[in-house]
Amino acid sequence: MNVGVCYAESERQLWLRLEVPEGSTVQQAIELSGVLSQYPHIDLTTQKVGIFGKLSKLDAPVKEGDRVEIYRKITADPQQVQRRRVEVD
Repeated sequence: MNVGVCYAESERQLWLRLEVPEGSTVQQAIELSGVLSQYPHIDLTTQKVGIFGKLSKLDAPVKEGDRVEIYRKITADPQQVQRRRVEVD
């Protein structure tokens, strides 16, 4: 079954397509992708994950064509960032 695994940082993005066994979970797809070795600071016990922008649990099954996403922690309040932009302009 073909799925994608995505992770993005401010300066670098990763999107991998891979084959996973039928019945694989979100966590298994992430582990099989190798993204954890490329980004050793990813902590699946604290970071949220999702499928196509919808939060998901690590034990959720993936389906053909799913895009599994690993989300970073927000480092700035989006409303504060928008206010700063408006003040600068």
